[in-house]
Amino acid sequence: MTYFSTKDSLFDITEKYPQTLEIFVAQGFVQLADEQKRATMGKSLQLDIALSMRNIDEAAFHNLLIQAIESKGNSNVTNKPEKQLRIKGLLPCPVRLPLQEELDAFIAQSADKMQIEAHLKAASMGLDWMKDEVINAEAVEELDDLYISAGFDMFFEQAYFGRFIKTGEFADPLPWKKVNKDFDNKQLRLKDPQGRYGIIAVVPAIFLVNTQVLGERPVPQSWEDLLNPVYANSISLPVSDFDLFNAILLTLSQRYGRDAITALGMNMQQSMHPAQMVKSERSKNQKPAITIMPYFFTKMAKAGGVMTAVWPEDGAIISPIFAIGKTKRFKQMDSLSDFLGSEKLAEILSHQGLFPSLNPMIDNKIPTENTYMWLGWEFIDSHNLNQEFEQCEKLFNIAHIQNKPS
Repeated sequence: MTYFSTKDSLFDITEKYPQTLEIFVAQGFVQLADEQKRATMGKSLQLDIALSMRNIDEAAFHNLLIQAIESKGNSNVTNKPEKQLRIKGLLPCPVRLPLQEELDAFIAQSADKMQIEAHLKAASMGLDWMKDEVINAEAVEELDDLYISAGFDMFFEQAYFGRFIKTGEFADPLPWKKVNKDFDNKQLRLKDPQGRYGIIAVVPAIFLVNTQVLGERPVPQSWEDLLNPVYANSISLPVSDFDLFNAILLTLSQRYGRDAITALGMNMQQSMHPAQMVKSERSKNQKPAITIMPYFFTKMAKAGGVMTAVWPEDGAIISPIFAIGKTKRFKQMDSLSDFLGSEKLAEILSHQGLFPSLNPMIDNKIPTENTYMWLGWEFIDSHNLNQEFEQCEKLFNIAHIQNKPS
C-alpha cells in the first residue's frame, strides 16, 4: 500500500499520519514539533527536498515512516526514534575505505537493536558540507548524535559546537578511562581532563628532505631549525590541508612565538598536496628542499632515493582526530562508542594509516625517541583558536608574499 508520495509536504504527511511526527523530529526536523512551524514550514517543504537538504537516505527514511504508520501506535514496534543514531564527519583519506567497511559491517550487525545512519566523507572534502547546519542549529536536537573529524575550528568555535560543549550537551563519547602511553606522560597529556572532547588518533606532521636540492645546507632536525633564514624559499607546506596547516601554525606560535610564523612564511616556497610533495623530486619545475607532510605520506617516498624523512627532535606537530557525542544519547550509543574505541579500528588507523591511536591497548610502533608537539588543553581553554589562527595566517601570508622571488 502507498501511504505517501515523495512530493507530499511534511505537513500533509504528519497531518494524515500523526505517528510519523516523532520520526521527523528524531531525524532533525525539530521545527515540526512546533505546531505553528509545522503548518508554515511544513507546508512549503516537500519530502524529497527535505531529505536531500539533510543528506538523509530516502529509501531508509521511507521505511521508517511506513513502520510508524503501520504500527498504529503499537509500543512494541521496533526501530523507534530513540533507537536510531546518526553519525556525521570525516575519515582520514588513506584509511577511509577500510574504516568505512568496518563501520558498514558494524551497522549491519547492529540492525536488529539499533538503526545507525552514517554520513562520513573523505577528509579531503573538508567540513563546509556540514558547517551550515551546525551554525544554524538553534537546539541540540537539530544535530546528529556523534561527529568525527580532525581540526580545531568547528569543534571549538562558539558559533559551531563550542556552545553545545559549554552547556554539556556534547562531550567525549569514547570508552577509555586511560589513553595510550604514547600520549599520557609528563610531556604530553592528550586526554581532555574535563571530558569534553574525545580523541581517537592523531595526524603527525614531519619533514621529507630532498638532500639533492638541499645541497650544502644542514638537514633540519627540528621545527626550530626550519625557521632559519638559510631555508628561505625552500619549504613546501600543506596549506590546502586546513586541519594540519591550522595545527602547524597554532602550535608553532604557541611554542616559539609569532616570529616563528613570520619566519616560516618567509621560508615557504609553495603549497603542495602531500602526494605531490612525495613526487616533487621528479618535477621539472622549482623543487622544494623540505616538505612538511603527514607521517603516512613519507612512507611513499622511493627507498634509496634523494628523499629522506626526518622526525623533528622537538616533536611531530599533531592534528587530533576528535569525536564528540550527545550526552543524553550516551546510553543508546554504548555499543557504537565501544566500536569507535575498539582495537580493530585502532589497528587500521595506527598500522595501516600511520595515525597513532589513543587506544591504550595498541602498540603504535613509533620509536620512543620520536615525540609529539601539540597545543595543550591549557592553551586551548584560554584562547579563541579561530582568532589565533586568523592572526597567524595573516602574518604567514604577508611574510610569504614579501619574500617571494619576483
